[in-house]
Amino acid sequence: MDYQQKLAEKLTILNERGNGVLIRMNYIKKTCGDPKLRPSFLTDKATESAIKYINKKFPNIDVRGNIQNLNAIQRQKSEVLAATSSYYDSFLDVKEFRDHVYELLNTIDACQCLFDITINFDFTRNYLDLITTYTSVIITLSRIDDKKALVGMFNCAHEMTNGSSDPSYPRLGQMFLEYEHPWKKLTEEFGPHTRSVTAALMSLKIVYPRRNLPAEQWRSAQLLSLLSAPATMLDPACCETVACEYLSMEVIERWIIIGFLLCHSSLNTNQASLDLWKMALRSGLYLTLTRDEVLNIHKVSEDLFDNIKGYSKRVADIKECRDHVLLNCGAMHRERRQFLRVAMKELFNVLEDEPGLLGPKALFVFMALSFSRDEVLWLVRHSENMPKIKTPEDYIDNQMAELLFYMEKLRGLMKKHKHVLQRYHVQYLAQFDALVLNDTIQSIYVCPEEESVLMTSFVSTLSGLSVKQVDNKQEFDFRALRLDWLRLQAYTSVNKAPLPIKDYPDLAKVMNLIQFHTRMVDSVEEMLQETSEVSILCFYPRVFEKMFSQSSEEMTMKRYLMSFPSVCSLFSQCGHPLCPEEIEAMEKKSLRLCVTFLEQIAKQTSNVVLEICAEQCNLNDQLLAKHCADTISAARHRKQKKPVPKKGEVQKEKPGAESIRKDRSVTTNVDKLHMTLTELCSTYSLCGDFIVFDHIVIPTEFLISHLETRLSELIVRMANYNQATQEIARPSDLLGGIKAYTASLHTLYSYISVDATRLVKSVLLQQTHPLDSQGNQTITTLYTNWYLESLLRQASSSVIVHCPTMHCFVNQTTDNEPSFRAEEFSDVSGRLQALAELIGPYGLKFLSENLMWHITSQVSELKKLAIENMDVLVQMRSNFDKPEEMAALRKRLTGGENVLKRMTIIGVILSFRSMAQDCLKDILDKHCPYLVGPITCLRDCISPEADIKVTLSVFELASATGLTCDIDPALVAAISSMLSDNTSIDEEYKLSCLLLVYIAVSLPTLALDINSSYSRERGGHNNNIHCLATAINQLAAAMFTVQNKNIEQHLKEFLMIASSTLLQLGQNVERVEVKNRESIYLLLHMIVEESSFLSQDMLESCFPYALLRNAYREVYRTFVVTLG
Repeated sequence: MDYQQKLAEKLTILNERGNGVLIRMNYIKKTCGDPKLRPSFLTDKATESAIKYINKKFPNIDVRGNIQNLNAIQRQKSEVLAATSSYYDSFLDVKEFRDHVYELLNTIDACQCLFDITINFDFTRNYLDLITTYTSVIITLSRIDDKKALVGMFNCAHEMTNGSSDPSYPRLGQMFLEYEHPWKKLTEEFGPHTRSVTAALMSLKIVYPRRNLPAEQWRSAQLLSLLSAPATMLDPACCETVACEYLSMEVIERWIIIGFLLCHSSLNTNQASLDLWKMALRSGLYLTLTRDEVLNIHKVSEDLFDNIKGYSKRVADIKECRDHVLLNCGAMHRERRQFLRVAMKELFNVLEDEPGLLGPKALFVFMALSFSRDEVLWLVRHSENMPKIKTPEDYIDNQMAELLFYMEKLRGLMKKHKHVLQRYHVQYLAQFDALVLNDTIQSIYVCPEEESVLMTSFVSTLSGLSVKQVDNKQEFDFRALRLDWLRLQAYTSVNKAPLPIKDYPDLAKVMNLIQFHTRMVDSVEEMLQETSEVSILCFYPRVFEKMFSQSSEEMTMKRYLMSFPSVCSLFSQCGHPLCPEEIEAMEKKSLRLCVTFLEQIAKQTSNVVLEICAEQCNLNDQLLAKHCADTISAARHRKQKKPVPKKGEVQKEKPGAESIRKDRSVTTNVDKLHMTLTELCSTYSLCGDFIVFDHIVIPTEFLISHLETRLSELIVRMANYNQATQEIARPSDLLGGIKAYTASLHTLYSYISVDATRLVKSVLLQQTHPLDSQGNQTITTLYTNWYLESLLRQASSSVIVHCPTMHCFVNQTTDNEPSFRAEEFSDVSGRLQALAELIGPYGLKFLSENLMWHITSQVSELKKLAIENMDVLVQMRSNFDKPEEMAALRKRLTGGENVLKRMTIIGVILSFRSMAQDCLKDILDKHCPYLVGPITCLRDCISPEADIKVTLSVFELASATGLTCDIDPALVAAISSMLSDNTSIDEEYKLSCLLLVYIAVSLPTLALDINSSYSRERGGHNNNIHCLATAINQLAAAMFTVQNKNIEQHLKEFLMIASSTLLQLGQNVERVEVKNRESIYLLLHMIVEESSFLSQDMLESCFPYALLRNAYREVYRTFVVTLG
C-alpha cells in the first residue's frame, strides 16, 4: 500500500511544478503592476467600465442580462479571449497545483509519516519545501490586483463566443474569493496537518541553533579553517548531518516562520517550538517568497495573531523580536560578512595551492559558499527595504566585492579541479561507503523485499566504481540512486513500516553521506548552483548597482570589482520553463547590468592608464629642446657668480628631479596612479571571459574599447585646434606626445594581458580618416582644415612664401606680427614629415582630395575667363610670332592678372602637396622599404607608349606611396570630375589650349609687380609666382591626359608663345615694365626644369640661353652676401 502512494515521486514533481507556478504568478504580478508592461486591454478607456463591472460582480457576472456594461468586450471578444487566455491558464495551474497539494498532504497525514531532517533529510526537506512553496504561491496570487479582471474578462469573452462559461471558472472564482484573506484561509487549511508540520519543524531544533551563531563563535571555533588543525588536514570532512551543513539559512527560516504561521497551536503549548520560532523571528525583518517578492515576517505574524484569541503573549514576543532585530541584527550580519571575507580568502589560497585537498575538504567549500550566499541575500533584501534605524551603515557594505569575488574564485576552483573531486569520491564510494553500507545492511534483522532490492542495488552500484572510469572520462549519473534513496526514505518513514528508518539511524547517516559523495562525482555544478546561487541580485538592480558603486570607491576593493559582472553569468540559471517570458526580460536586465559594470571598470582603468600616460608625456615634454635655453644660459655663465634668487621666486627644477626622493614612504602622484592601476588590473584576472545568456563577454575588450575612445579624444585634444583663432599644435609636437603615450600604453603588458599594439594601431589608423569610429573629427580633418584655411590661404595672398631652397613656407617680413611661423608647420625635414607619419597615406589622400577641390574651383574660374576672351585668344594663338598684331590683341585681352593670380594659387597648392608627398615617401621608406622599392620599379617601367589607363593605375599606386609621377593621377581625377554628360570633349580641348595661350601671353604683366623679384636666398619669387612652373606643368599634363591629347606637343606650343611674348618684353625700354624682367625670364627656365615633357634644347630653340645667363647674373648681383 505504502509503495503505491509514490510519495517521493509526487513530492519531487509537485515541488518543481510549484516553483514554476510561483514564478509565473510573480511575473503576472510584476507585469500588471508596471505601467510600461501592463496589458493594453487593462488600460484601454473603452474597457474601463467593463472592468469596474466585472470587479464589482465577480464571480457572478451576468453576461446576458447586463450586456450594456460589457459592450467593449462584446465588440472585441476574440481579441480579449486571445489576450487573456494565457493569464487564465496560469490561474488554472494554481488551482490544479492546490488540488494536488491538498491530496498529497492528506495522504501524508493518513500515512502518519515521520519527518526528521537529521534522518530522512530529503523526504523532510521536500515536504517542508512543498508547504512553503504552496504558501508563497497563494500569497503571491493574493497580491495580484487584476486577477479578477483578467479571469472575468476571459470568461465573459468565452461565454460570448461559445454560449457558455468555461467549466473551470466557478471553482477558480471561488478560490479567488477564499484567498482574499490568504493567511486566515491557509491556517484553516493546515489545521489538520499540524502534527506532521510541527514534527518536521521541531527536527530543526538541532540544526538551526548550531547554524545561527554569531561571528565571534565562528571565529573562536575557527570555522572553515584548514590550517587550524594541520594534523587532520587530509582527513575527510564529514558529519552525521552532512546535508544540513550547507543548507540555506534563509530556507530554514522560511520553513520555521511560514510553518509556525500555518500551524501555530504548538507555540502556546510547546516551549521548544516557541524558542525555535522566536530565534527565527530574531534573524531579520524580511523573508523572500520569490524573486524580489518579500514577506514582512513581524507585520504578517502580528496581524495574524492579533485576530486570534489567546495570542497576546505571542504578539508581545513578536514586538520584542522585532526590536531585537532593529537593534542587533545589522551589526551581527556585518560581523559575519567580515569573518567570511577572511575565511574565504584563506580557504581559497590553501586550496588553490593544494587542489588535492578539494577531495577531503569539499564540504568546507560548500559550507563557505552557502554561508556567504546567505549573508549576501540577507543584505540585499534588507537593503532594498531598509528600516529606519540609528545605524544605517550596518545595512551598507562597501566590501561586498571581496565576498562575491572569493565566491566566484571557489566556484571556478571546483569546476577547474572537477576530476580531483571525482577521483577522490569514486574511490571513497567504492572502497569505503560500499563496505560500510553493506555492513549496515547485514546488521538489519528484518528487511522487506522492496527495501532489500533497493539497498542491494545501492551496494552493487557503488562496488562497481573504479578510478579507470574517471581516467577514461566516463560520464557518471547517480540520479537514479538518489531517487531510490528518496523512495526508501518514504517507504521507511510511514507509520508501521516494516523497516522503520527511525530504528536504523546508522543506515540514514551512511546513505546521507553516500548521497553527498555521489553528488561530488556527477553533480558538482548543481551543488555549486544550490549553495552559491545569488540570482536574486538580478531582481534588485538598484541595490546591486549601489553595492558596485560603494565597492568601487574603496581602493582595496578595486581588485575584486570583476565579481559583479561575473555574477551576472549566473542569472540564466534561475529561469523556469513555465515562464519563458520572464527569461527574455531577465536576459536584457542581466546584460544591461553586466555591461554597466564592465563599462564602469573599464572607465576607471582607462582613466588611470591615461593619467599615467599624461604624466609621462609631461616628463617627455620637459626634455624637448625648447626647454633647454635656461640650462644653456647657465652653462655659458657658469664662471660668473650666480645672482641671489629673488624672494618668492621658485627655481625651475631640471628634468629627472621627480625621481629623487629621500624617503621611499613618501608617495608621489605617479606612485598612487600605478598602485590604483595594479588594483584595477588585478580584477581582470578573475576570468578571461564568461557567458551571460548565450552572450560571450570578454572584459578586456571593454577596456580596449574605452581606451580606444579616450585615446582618440586625447589625440584630437592634444592637437589644440582652435577654429576661431586658427591655432593648432605643430605636428612634430603632437607626434612626440603620441609617442610618449604609446610608450606608456605598452607598459600595460606588465599589468594585464591586453594587446596594446592592436589598440594603438586601431586608434592611429582611425586618425588617418576624416572621422573616427564614433563619428568625431580626427587630426586628419583638423590639420587639413588648418593648412587650407591658415597656411595656404595666407600663401595665396603672398603673406607666406614658398621657399624651394629650404623646402618650406616662410613668412614675409611685415609690420604686423604673424599669428604663426609658417616654417614651423611646413618644414619638410621635421614638421611635414611628422604630419605624414601622423595621418599616413589615407590622411594625405584626404588632404589631397581637399586640395584638389580648391584647384578645380580655380580651374572653373580660369575656364570662364578663357571663354570671355576666346576670340582674342584664338587670334593670339595663330599670330604669336607677329609682334605688332600681338601688341594690338594684348590691349583687347582682359583679366590677365586674374589668370596668373589663380594659376599661382594652384601652383602654391600643388607645391605644398608635392612637399607632403615627398615626406610621405621618406616615412614609408623608413617603415616599409621593401614595399616602396617594388612600387618605384613599377613606376619606372611605365613607358610613354603604354595604355593611359594602365599608366594612371600605376601612377595612382605610386602617388599613394608619395612617389612623384609625370602625370598627377589625383589631378587627373579632379579634372575628370568636372566634366558632365553634356560636356563636349572638343570644346574642353579647345579651352585647355586657349588657357595655356592665355597664361603664356599674360606672363609679361608679372614684371609690373614689385614683388616679382627673384630671391636667391629663398630660391623663388617673393609673390610665389615661381609656383606657376608647377601649376602649368601639372595642370597641362592632367587636362590633356583627360582629353587624350599629346602633352609634349601642347607644352612646346606654350613654350613658344611664352618665349615670343617675353622676348617682346625685352624690347620695351621703359624701366617701369622691365624692372623685374630678369626674374620673369627665370620663370621660363623653371617651367622647363620642372617639366617631364620639355627639355633645355626645346627652350634654346625659342629663347636665347644668353638671356637666361644674363638674367641669373643680374638677379644674383643684387643679392648681398654677408660673411663672418
